[in-house]
Amino acid sequence: MTSNKIINWLLKGDISIQYQVYRDLLLTERPDLQDKIAQEGWGARFLSKRKDDGHWGRGFYQPKWVCSHYTLLDLRNLAISPKVSPVRESVAMILKTCKAKDGGIYPMATKSDVCVNGMFLNYASYFGAEGTKLQSVIDMLLKEHMPDGGFNCRSNRSGAVHSSLHSTLSVAEGMTEYLRNGYSYRKEEVEKAVQASQEMMLLHQLYISDRSGEIIHKDFLKFSYPRRWRYDVLSALDYFRYARFSWDKRLRPGVEVLLKKRNKENIWKARAKYSGQTHFDMEKAGKASRWNTLRALRVLRFYGLDASIKT
Repeated sequence: MTSNKIINWLLKGDISIQYQVYRDLLLTERPDLQDKIAQEGWGARFLSKRKDDGHWGRGFYQPKWVCSHYTLLDLRNLAISPKVSPVRESVAMILKTCKAKDGGIYPMATKSDVCVNGMFLNYASYFGAEGTKLQSVIDMLLKEHMPDGGFNCRSNRSGAVHSSLHSTLSVAEGMTEYLRNGYSYRKEEVEKAVQASQEMMLLHQLYISDRSGEIIHKDFLKFSYPRRWRYDVLSALDYFRYARFSWDKRLRPGVEVLLKKRNKENIWKARAKYSGQTHFDMEKAGKASRWNTLRALRVLRFYGLDASIKT
């Protein structure tokens, strides 16, 4: 497809895709489209699954992927308006009822899961959660910041000593969203943790072992959406774009992977979804993916790597 055909194809997708195409590729704000995300398409379908108790599924973390936690993350990634009242109410309810003794939000264990709290901080900050209620989450996450710069969900449970790219990306996303929305509690420490997390990912050139030079895990090169808690190169690149991170040559190996995944039609396909119950499937595995194409193109556009994207 030509660039114009790709844009037109993207604009035939869900209203959430349309909004983000205008915002990220055409650099045009369309609040009218954002407001519609809660009223039609995927956003409305997610909202319709909310129960009278303010949860989705059987509570905060069960079952995957239809629980409150992952549904709220999906809604945040749709770019639904952060002002949607039912969503804000659910986030506030979780902060009130799902805190662990260590101050984090916990799914099942006595100790809070670092990765889950990174994701929670992401959507809670996006949906405007009360700052004082987020302070204990920040305390818990900063306490688990590892010497090598990143995070690992097993650091406070089984004594992990090396950061995980999965957890590091989730926490970096959460802390970046926290800062972007103007929260100030322990701001300087959060900024340093974000910078260290970014450096940790760049040290690995997004997917390469800094010790062996080998691919850390082949699944890092597969672009599934939603990615849930799992790490992949496209999601990492999209994070660096969202964080407005200046070009660094260590991003290039990831960009090269991204470009190799583009087919002859100049679009990206959807990978197989992760196993687990879902509210509905936004895309079909093996077919052309508007989600992956949108995310890939906005990365390339932000870093000036694809002149075919017209504004």
